[in-house]
Amino acid sequence: MPRLHTPCLVLVVGLSAASLAFGQNAPQVATADPTPPQNASSQSSAGAIPPDAPKMTRQTRLQIINVFVTQVVYAHVPFPMGTLGLKLRNGEMSPTRDELQQAMAIYGPSVKQGDPAQITQVQFKNDHIRFDLNGGPVRKKKWYEHIEVGASNGSITPSSADANAHGSFVELDFDGYVPELNAAQVRALLAPVLDFSAKSKDQAYLDTVPPRAKEAIQQHRVLVGMNTDMVLASKGKPPKKVREHEGEVSYEEWIYGEPPADVDFVRIVGDEVVQVKTMRMGGEKIVRTEKEVDIQEKPREAKEEEKPANAPSMMRPGEQAPDALPGGTRDPRGQVQPGPSDAPPPGDAPPNLTARGR
Repeated sequence: MPRLHTPCLVLVVGLSAASLAFGQNAPQVATADPTPPQNASSQSSAGAIPPDAPKMTRQTRLQIINVFVTQVVYAHVPFPMGTLGLKLRNGEMSPTRDELQQAMAIYGPSVKQGDPAQITQVQFKNDHIRFDLNGGPVRKKKWYEHIEVGASNGSITPSSADANAHGSFVELDFDGYVPELNAAQVRALLAPVLDFSAKSKDQAYLDTVPPRAKEAIQQHRVLVGMNTDMVLASKGKPPKKVREHEGEVSYEEWIYGEPPADVDFVRIVGDEVVQVKTMRMGGEKIVRTEKEVDIQEKPREAKEEEKPANAPSMMRPGEQAPDALPGGTRDPRGQVQPGPSDAPPPGDAPPNLTARGR
């Protein structure tokens, strides 16, 4: 009789393991959202968190992992390599955009603006959720890399050809604990840095550039002030490149077209287009050097004045935003700074700040 019970037990365990594996590899299942919205009004307030929201349950955590792991997203902002990553708290991103550009110059890009990335791991901590992109910032060893093989001249450890990690991550920070959320709320909270709705890389990239640059890219034109990514999105890879020097300045000339058709000469210094010269079929030459687009300008969809009234926020209903306090402002680190104090009365000279540095 014991021989009859043992195979049955193995069969049940095998079916359970198979169903679990199937659930992990099928993030499109209909049961992904623990609390799907019931109507349009609930969908519009998907990012709102009830004031008495309980802590996230283990079942919800597993469902969130099932939805987001292996999902492909597009980056609204660049992600640097290394352990810096991005953090979102009450809709504010850190580091700031200026600090982010410095990190990109130092560490290099893990995911460029508008590029696709894959969520490879979701980790839950006491007060935040971490989403690893493209393997995360720390490379994890394979099981076979922990094995040492003995030899006459010592031991040999198998190693991977690429030992460096090229991923990054983004964290959702909360106050005190991670509340109960569904997948739609998580997507809304990640919307400032990740795009879950884009259907292609080109569409995702166009949504991140200024309106004038977007229009020019769609018309396959190059404007002075564009960067190289914008030129590639507009005209593609140049058939010819020429590197030259003008005084102490080195530049590249990207050449598009061949006579007798129109030919465009795009001059690039560093990462910026400084001149566009067009040779027409009839011999006419058009040279543009005035800056025509500012790549630091935010896309129209991202301007604060057009931010919807019901934008997702991690603040509880009834809490007052620090920026709304009288005279209050928020510094780049997200800390509230008091408003300007009253002017000193006449006769009281302000302290000499320059003398302190001498």
